[in-house]
Amino acid sequence: MLPALYDFWLNAYERGDAWAVTCRFLNLFQYITFRAACAGLLAFILSLVIGPRVIRKLISLKVGQPIRTAEEVHKLAELHGGKIGTPTMGGVLILGTVLVATLICARPLNPFVAVCACTMAACGLLGLCDDYKKVKEKKSDGISSRRKLLWQLIIALIAAAFIYYKPEISGIGASPEQIAAGDVGFSLGKNNPIGIGSICFPLFKTSLIDLGLLVIPFFTLIIIGCSNAVNLTDGLDGLATGCTISAALSYALLAYLAGHYFMAVEYLVIPHNLYVGELAVFLMSLAGACFGFLWFNCHPAKVFMGDTGSLAIGGALGTAAICTKQELLLVIIGGIFVMEAMSVILQVGSFKLRKKRIFKMSPIHHHFELLGWHESQVIVRFWILSIMLSLFGLAILKIA
Repeated sequence: MLPALYDFWLNAYERGDAWAVTCRFLNLFQYITFRAACAGLLAFILSLVIGPRVIRKLISLKVGQPIRTAEEVHKLAELHGGKIGTPTMGGVLILGTVLVATLICARPLNPFVAVCACTMAACGLLGLCDDYKKVKEKKSDGISSRRKLLWQLIIALIAAAFIYYKPEISGIGASPEQIAAGDVGFSLGKNNPIGIGSICFPLFKTSLIDLGLLVIPFFTLIIIGCSNAVNLTDGLDGLATGCTISAALSYALLAYLAGHYFMAVEYLVIPHNLYVGELAVFLMSLAGACFGFLWFNCHPAKVFMGDTGSLAIGGALGTAAICTKQELLLVIIGGIFVMEAMSVILQVGSFKLRKKRIFKMSPIHHHFELLGWHESQVIVRFWILSIMLSLFGLAILKIA
């Protein structure tokens, strides 16, 4: 809406219309920085305004979060017993406010914005079905793991194929002149295009490897992995929400930098794409929505995001990492999500191979709870780690 309003104003201003001369402040709407700030603020305000109504509606629908029994989690059931009845599916609040803020403040037909928003919506819908099944059957199982993974695979494959074949993103199908000029695809400078299959990392100012067509399954793995990692992190009040904020803000900055030639190519030497800067507006709306949701989700939580929110957020962050050509940097910036996922993998692998557990319980945030840390201590300390990892990930952009 704001970009369309700017385009309308610009045409009128160039014709010399009196109202356009008076309303020269509309020139602000061309700037990504202004619209990104508006998107974050709008998503935050919408969350605060709509949040109480959404929570009341969820309570009236009796969609309380099923809590695992003492037979399943032993001592943890005592620690989380007070959470019984807290409404879940709160992720609809995040998803709704992000999409509304994006439609108003961004250019929704921008390919980077479109693929991230659609992936987020599709993963959110899958999570909503999972949450609904849990609530309906009053169990913590939900959709079977195989069926959920199958749908995640379909969503991720579609997103990966779109990224690979969309000329504005990959350069595939564009004319040699467009590619050389940097009008489409990614580059490390004029006449230095890099393929969409190139894997980059800020410490190395050249492509590490070009996977070619194999990058599609690689992208698919990133989206599925990030979606499930955020889902595993969402086990304590506000934990996943707070970690999402630092990751979303980091990638918003990365998207903005990657979209500006001088900062990307001349100064930082990171992959540049003419259209990717617009993605910063979407990511700022995600950060703003999470700030607003955290208002109700902080300990003690009045609402849980459920798989509706966690799968959607993970899908969005994974896709954003791909779109900025900073897939490997997600391991650092999203370090908490990686740590949570790895703790589960190591725990399961160790138990199957050695019949011994590495942690008292996985994901790892429960391990610290069982060590005696209060829930709020675990949450805040993990937030601190997430912020430090994000800062470190951004700091290495300028090394060398």
